[in-house]
Amino acid sequence: MAKKLWGTRFSKKTNSLTDKFTSSISFDKRLAKYDVLGSIAHAKMLGKQGIIPKLDSAAIVKGLNSILQELKNSEFKFDAGAEDIHSNIQEALSNKIGNAGSKLHTARSRNDQVALDMKMYVKDEIDNLNELIAQLQKAILELAKKNSKAIIPGYTHLQVAQCVLLAHHLLAYIEALERDKERLSDARMRLDSMPLGSCAFSGTGLPIDRNYVAKELGFRNITANSIDSVSDRDFIIEVLASLSILSVHLSRMAEDFILWSTKEFNFIDIDFSFCTGSSIMPHKKNPDILELIRGSVGKIQGDLLNVLTLMKGLPYSYNRDLQLDKPPLFDAVDTVKGILEIFVALFGNIVIKKEAVNSRLSDEALFSVDIVEYLIKKGVSYREAHDIVGRMIRDCLDKGKEISGLTELELKKYSGKLGKDVRKILNALASVNLKSSSGGTSPKLVARQLNKWQKELK
Repeated sequence: MAKKLWGTRFSKKTNSLTDKFTSSISFDKRLAKYDVLGSIAHAKMLGKQGIIPKLDSAAIVKGLNSILQELKNSEFKFDAGAEDIHSNIQEALSNKIGNAGSKLHTARSRNDQVALDMKMYVKDEIDNLNELIAQLQKAILELAKKNSKAIIPGYTHLQVAQCVLLAHHLLAYIEALERDKERLSDARMRLDSMPLGSCAFSGTGLPIDRNYVAKELGFRNITANSIDSVSDRDFIIEVLASLSILSVHLSRMAEDFILWSTKEFNFIDIDFSFCTGSSIMPHKKNPDILELIRGSVGKIQGDLLNVLTLMKGLPYSYNRDLQLDKPPLFDAVDTVKGILEIFVALFGNIVIKKEAVNSRLSDEALFSVDIVEYLIKKGVSYREAHDIVGRMIRDCLDKGKEISGLTELELKKYSGKLGKDVRKILNALASVNLKSSSGGTSPKLVARQLNKWQKELK
């Protein structure tokens, strides 16, 4: 069992229940690489500044590099009885190099050490997450390009609304995911300040060089206030908030596909490799993967609430409660990464059922707004045009009669501005072509957006 870094002052051993309850090695061992990298930079600085002998600094760095290699090769022996990863690595280092290892903890505390480890971990994971989000955007873009001419009935309130290009709908996902990347990148920029050297919470009287350590570890700058340095967990909350918003987008995408794969919608076919069956109903092909994605979002949002609640009553500066910020962060990161990976693969295995979709485009309710705008272009006020089309729908569509089947005389009964040329806009292709406002679903505008994303996602 690793020696406790604070045990000398105590006149008796801690109770085994205390050891079990306070140990964090079971989850913070994930930070081992960052703990070693941070310690290497710290040891170099201590030697450079003459705070410890250069020979001891060199021995520490050599020993830590050996541990780093063991971690890379999965050969490092984690001590399940260690209080935390810091104690575990400190003990392993001392066992390797002897007494020089005891000088590593000079001018630092586990308080600033864990803040450093967490920031380094979060920076790396933001980069990993943004790469996965970009992969998903590319997979969505490929599906959109492959079906660039496909038109689907769009929905509001889960009721048939207007025609849109399928690619336009898919591009909406890409836009949302881009904001998710921006939020994560923005959070990364804000957390990119190095806290080591703040020690327990008040700094140190030893002549350390914090800027040197920051440069060694790739941080933009150093934290400005030692109390804030060890007690701040804004960066974890901000990342969890960003992941919660991202997870909402992923859940809504999953819900679209769950609906679209039903017999009632019948828009898409999801590959069997991403579905499961029923133990009692042989005919079932269930989108369980998508349902689990949708269900996992509650867990991610719970992780955010976990840390918010953890932090809300803490006085400045460091409190042991902060040990518990790691499991929810690790859980959220792992869950989101898993969802992104499955979505990337799933998007490559979706088939659009074009014939089934096309059969749904004959509903002339889809073109009601187009008729309203046809009348507006002929000088009719919006309110009057809305009422005219409302009467036509009441008299025709609600009774199973098509507007396109009305004679010119019948059309004139609703408005003298209605002519037989209105029939030209009562089809899906004409409808989407009319949506020419910036950001709309016309094929020309959507083609431009596809080209834009093709370039940006290279």
